[in-house]
Amino acid sequence: MKRLKSVFALILMLALLGGLGYSAVVGLGEDKSGSLESIPLGLDLAGGVSITYEVVGDENPDKEDMADTIYKLQQRVDQYSTESLVYQEGSNRINIEIPGVSDANAILEELGQPGNLYFIAQTDSEGNANYEMKLDSVYGLFYTYELNKTIEELQADGSIVLTGSDVESAQAVYQQDSYGGNEPVVSLTFTEDGAKAFADATTKAFANNESIGIYYDGRFISVPTVQAAITDGKAVITGMSDYEDASQLASNIRIGGLKLQLNELRSNVVGAQLGTDAIRTSLIAAAVGFGLIALFMIVFFRILGLSATLALAFYSGLMVFMLSAFDQTLTLPGIAGIILSIGMAVDANVLVFSRIKEEIAGGKDVDAARKAGYHKALSSIIDGNVTTFIVAFWLFILGTGSIKGFAITLMFGIVLSMFTALVITRLITSIFYGIGLTHPALYGKAKAAPKFDFVGKRKVFYGVSCAIVVAGLIAMGVNSAQGKGAFNYSLDFVGGTSTTVTFDEAKELADLEKTVAADIKEAAGINQISIQTVTGTNQVIFKTSTLTVAQREAVEDVLVNNYGVSADNIAAETISSVISSEMRVDAIIALLVSLVCMLIYIWIRFKDIKFGTAAIIALAHDALIVIVSYAFTRFAVGNTFIAVVLTIIGYSINDTIVTFDRIRENLANANSKKEYAELVNGSVGQTVTRSLFTSATTFFTVCALYVFGVADIKAFALPLMVGVICGTYSSIFIASPMWYDLKTKFSTFFAKKA
Repeated sequence: MKRLKSVFALILMLALLGGLGYSAVVGLGEDKSGSLESIPLGLDLAGGVSITYEVVGDENPDKEDMADTIYKLQQRVDQYSTESLVYQEGSNRINIEIPGVSDANAILEELGQPGNLYFIAQTDSEGNANYEMKLDSVYGLFYTYELNKTIEELQADGSIVLTGSDVESAQAVYQQDSYGGNEPVVSLTFTEDGAKAFADATTKAFANNESIGIYYDGRFISVPTVQAAITDGKAVITGMSDYEDASQLASNIRIGGLKLQLNELRSNVVGAQLGTDAIRTSLIAAAVGFGLIALFMIVFFRILGLSATLALAFYSGLMVFMLSAFDQTLTLPGIAGIILSIGMAVDANVLVFSRIKEEIAGGKDVDAARKAGYHKALSSIIDGNVTTFIVAFWLFILGTGSIKGFAITLMFGIVLSMFTALVITRLITSIFYGIGLTHPALYGKAKAAPKFDFVGKRKVFYGVSCAIVVAGLIAMGVNSAQGKGAFNYSLDFVGGTSTTVTFDEAKELADLEKTVAADIKEAAGINQISIQTVTGTNQVIFKTSTLTVAQREAVEDVLVNNYGVSADNIAAETISSVISSEMRVDAIIALLVSLVCMLIYIWIRFKDIKFGTAAIIALAHDALIVIVSYAFTRFAVGNTFIAVVLTIIGYSINDTIVTFDRIRENLANANSKKEYAELVNGSVGQTVTRSLFTSATTFFTVCALYVFGVADIKAFALPLMVGVICGTYSSIFIASPMWYDLKTKFSTFFAKKA
């Protein structure tokens, strides 16, 4: 009877897996929700809307005002997609690119007119009404407010008490109402100057029982009555119909808080930067990588490997469903997060299976070994995933743009990978055991741990790492001396030139890459170019590194002579980097905060701050190796560079924590250098096979991306492969020996700190 139940459970599981796979490929309903096709793709994979704003009345606005405006616009358009881009074009224009949408007019309507927000007193200094409440002229049921003066007149007589730039923050929140429930409100915080002006204005308005109207984009968006003099620089707007209403008002106040007034210059729907080949080859790479992982797991772990393969297929279907359900835009950095989470999903299974094989080798039967394996591996799985989740969480909270997109997919992946490893895989192995697959040979036995003096040879490994870093620094210096720059920075970091060309006929992206792009590279002597087609037109936008006058003329000659383009149909503009200094600062702050949180977590969990310190040193080692690899290879340092470094940090900490967990488990009565050395050597030897297996499965996925991917994906995959190798190397040869050094040589120092 028990075996019959297991057979039924297996059939049910396979049916569920098939249904999930069908949903991932085909989708559910007419909108194909839950499928790959329903996941919105980023600008690099599918294109989107491009909007260009121009500063009103100033051809050379202040650089700080432009930077502030770009940063605030970036935060504003993140509501559409975390992968949205905002950057400067020329001296007084700002470009916004929003992926996954195709209705430019709808976006423009929602964005409104940036930079036109005023707080207007109800009456002027002489008591005359600045605006009046009137019944709606159509239905006569709703009130509207109309100005009695022009904005210029209101500015002249001092009736505009604040502008949007005086608002430091505006957020929709809940607060307790007079009945004890929660009501949605808009919470405002003013700047220092704004707080003083608002205190004066509310004092006057409260004394006269008046309101202060908030006027934005040619209309009043809120006219709250002042219920008290507000002198602390903080205010709350009540009377919202729901949270969405409060969120929209807060959003309008934020966009109206720009220092510069902007007018829409043009809007277009642009095509993908990488083309359909990138999506097709990425799917091929994913299939090949999955196949290699499945083969590897089944060969080395037999029935357990088959269970893991089925669970990984289940995980893949769930990941597609989650990305679709949460409408998460997918770009190359997002793919990086998925790759890392797949590696961690496999890693959790490898951890459990290695433990099961150890238990079988120790003489336990299969059923007891399975239970003991999951119990003993649980701590390592939790610690490894939590430390990586800490990184993803703070990147999501403090990061912007593609960094936030990376963090979201990674958080999804971590949660799903733990669920599939601890629940789905365990369920499948139980089913296989229940249908009669109980012989130990089907599960395998662990071999004796390899013996190697990791501690004794640690200075050699330290020396190798230092030599690589020093060589990288030298390469950076040589590159700088030759005028090429320490790194080969892409448009994302340093900006460049955007050349808009109108051809006689529409052209396909693949043809442009082979012909026009190749000729432009040769004529200008450059090796990087990004291409965007403008949907519904014959226009194509070529983005390159900053071109000199001579290079621009050479490009124009090629387009005129080789492709019959009129010189009047060629327009070149200088564009800023899409990764602003603020975004870089946000990313660094997020990393520093996450490292501190990881250090605290490891300190608490391991009851020894030396574990956390050694882990942070190993992370710094991996990041440095990956960074200097860009100096050697001269691969473009751009958006994917950030994704690669973040991926390796997440991958490396997970790998290191597993080894530390084994050290903690074996740590008993060691109290001398010799005993600690034997402890480290034995613990690393016990986990080295797991580290190599996990790295191999992750490497398969990334290698498949490199082999099958287009040029941009190859440039993303190669440094990621370097990082996987480096992360494995550090977890085996750097992190644990470093803990030994801290434990034996700096114990007095750490004792004082503790």
